[in-house]
Amino acid sequence: MTVLSAPPSPAGRAPVKTCLGHPRGLATLFMTEMWERFSFYGMSALLVFYLISGGAAGAAAHLPGGGLGTSLATATAVYSVYGALVYLMTMPGGWFADRVWGARRTVTIGGVVIMAGHFVLALPGMAALMTGLALVAIGSGLLKANISAMVGHLYRGADDARRDGGFTLFYLGINVGALAAPLILGTVGETVSWRLAFLLSGVGMALGLGQFLHGARHLSPESDRVPHPLSHRERRTVARRGLAAVTLAAAFYAVVAATGHYTLTWAMLPLTVAGLVIPAVVLVRMRRDRSLSSVERSRMRGYLWLFAGAAVFWMIYDQGGSTVLAFAKTSAAAKVAGFTVPGSWYQSLNPVFIIALAPAFVWLWVRLARRRREPSDPVKFSVGMIAIGASLLLFLPAVLLAAGGHRVSPLWLVAIYLVQTLGELALSPVGLSATTKLAPQRYGSQMLGVWFLAVTAGDSVTGLLAMAHVDLGGTTAVAAEAVVAILAGMAVHRYRGHVDRLLRATG
Repeated sequence: MTVLSAPPSPAGRAPVKTCLGHPRGLATLFMTEMWERFSFYGMSALLVFYLISGGAAGAAAHLPGGGLGTSLATATAVYSVYGALVYLMTMPGGWFADRVWGARRTVTIGGVVIMAGHFVLALPGMAALMTGLALVAIGSGLLKANISAMVGHLYRGADDARRDGGFTLFYLGINVGALAAPLILGTVGETVSWRLAFLLSGVGMALGLGQFLHGARHLSPESDRVPHPLSHRERRTVARRGLAAVTLAAAFYAVVAATGHYTLTWAMLPLTVAGLVIPAVVLVRMRRDRSLSSVERSRMRGYLWLFAGAAVFWMIYDQGGSTVLAFAKTSAAAKVAGFTVPGSWYQSLNPVFIIALAPAFVWLWVRLARRRREPSDPVKFSVGMIAIGASLLLFLPAVLLAAGGHRVSPLWLVAIYLVQTLGELALSPVGLSATTKLAPQRYGSQMLGVWFLAVTAGDSVTGLLAMAHVDLGGTTAVAAEAVVAILAGMAVHRYRGHVDRLLRATG
């Protein structure tokens, strides 16, 4: 990117370096996030394949050796619990930045932890896999919760005309990394070595971390500030409670292991339950807070509808990286026009569609708004939920056609990911916007973490179903999830007026 110089400030200070008219620090954060997403999505595209490869039966028989040879149910559970943990960690990630380290130091520590996690993943065995995934999830929570806030710090308040454009460019970095990772790391993992791909994921994060440290001088001083630092007494209380929690967890698993009952499920089940309980506790606590005004309580009631709908949406959407992706590898035609397509490449369809279609959605909403016909937030939400259900209705005939070992056309997968992306573009930006608009003043800094908890809740449900040995790729489960999503979307649409009144409540 070409670096230009902005005009001198009115106060006569030296010109502020800009990049394409934006603060120079945006390029630093763009590249950091691009490499972090490259490492994250590259590893995610391979995770399920690595888990089920090397086995002697089922889906694993279609994949190369060198993996862990688990069942698809186990692989889906691991993938879902990992996804739930990533988003669950965004809340403590934001807390550490607000109370202990500040955003810049928290992002740096998160990058180091992510890099270490990828390198641990390259070691053999299930223990290394679970340890590596835990490190990546913790580091992602620290980084993801704060790097977007640092983009905001670069601009002069909410009225800076460049602000929305800056976030758009930043979002582009996310999708560039997400697009390139499956194509590069997926190919390496599937055709050369799983462990080499994991190592390269770590190298990608190292490049992002190096870019961040090198360009840190261009970031806002606000990113170094700790907004609400812990007092000495609070630090001691937090340390004592943290030590007690770690001791209790260690004692619990020691007893389980000593009695011979330890299994992979025992490692995942508490995290999965926490992924459902914690969002419920957080929302109930906010809803019952007597310090909230009647208007804020009304808006929180409306927000609960959107949160529940989002949880259903992400429960299905994130199976695109587990159930649907495994089907793409084992049941879709491997060759297109004579060229063998690695299964992980299907993970690049979503960012391709987002890059292509996001401008069209922006244009559509603006055009409808000018005509005063833009749909309300609940209507957009219902469209997203119905779309995600419709994607499973497309998946259902593909599953039926693949029965008996037949290979189906890859166009089925292209259509499924396209419809899911349309649903994402209808629901996800609206959810983020509604979260910031409806946040009670007291919980303004926490509400974005609450939105991410919808992903945690949805992935946790998927994890529980997989651990209960529900065949999520079977016709019964696919049809049931499609019906649930469509009925939930219709319910939000049916009560859109009521929900909209709650969301628009005024004093």
